[in-house]
Amino acid sequence: MGESRQELISWMNDLLQLNLTRVEQCGTGAPLCQIFDSIFGDVPMTKVKFNVNSEYQYIGNFKVLQAVFLHHKIDKTIPVERLTKCKFQDNLEFLQWVKRFWDQYYPGGDYDPIARRKGPGVTSSAASAPAPPAPRAASVVSSRKVSSSTAPTTGVVPRNRTPSTGVQIAQLQAESAALKEQAEGLERERDFYFNKLREIEILVQAVADEDAALVESGQEINADKDLLIKQVQDILYTTEDGFEIPDQADGVPDDEETF
Repeated sequence: MGESRQELISWMNDLLQLNLTRVEQCGTGAPLCQIFDSIFGDVPMTKVKFNVNSEYQYIGNFKVLQAVFLHHKIDKTIPVERLTKCKFQDNLEFLQWVKRFWDQYYPGGDYDPIARRKGPGVTSSAASAPAPPAPRAASVVSSRKVSSSTAPTTGVVPRNRTPSTGVQIAQLQAESAALKEQAEGLERERDFYFNKLREIEILVQAVADEDAALVESGQEINADKDLLIKQVQDILYTTEDGFEIPDQADGVPDDEETF
């Protein structure tokens, strides 16, 4: 799990000093380019266009971003075709990855996004552009500075910095949610097999009771069937080392509940 839509928008607006209102606005590619400029400081921002409203212009921005990934050996495919459609889910997922990357490699310090853009960024008219393929162009702001370096896997060396409290909380919340989901899955699996075995136990016990009634009345019982029932019961009630079936004194109400 990553940050929510609102958390990501607030983060971008703070970092880039823009007025983004929707995650889909990242489909222009411009905010993404400047996020990586805040990390590396070498993105050619003069080539990045913020006040754009056509898919063709978005692709131009993503070409700049792809060149940055190639230069810094970032092993991540940019799904340009899907992102430029400005659909919410595609842009949200990619932006969550970008935020995780930024948390790891942002060097800290002051970053002047307006100076790097050499202008205010997105105009209000672009930000409210109506059509779906065109994400109402972004607006952006913040403060940070960057330097580039390379590492064997991503081409970027993580910076020694202490993550913000918000980032730590988000990571802990994500880990907690993942563990909770895993525990719920294990509980469902446990209950499923328990119920199966319980049904078998009840069926076997019913047959055993019938045989006991036949013996009491002096009638013969099927020896093979009786042997099979005993074998099944042995399997059901066999325990492993260190595990014992609790008795009634331990809180089990009756014999039928001991399995």
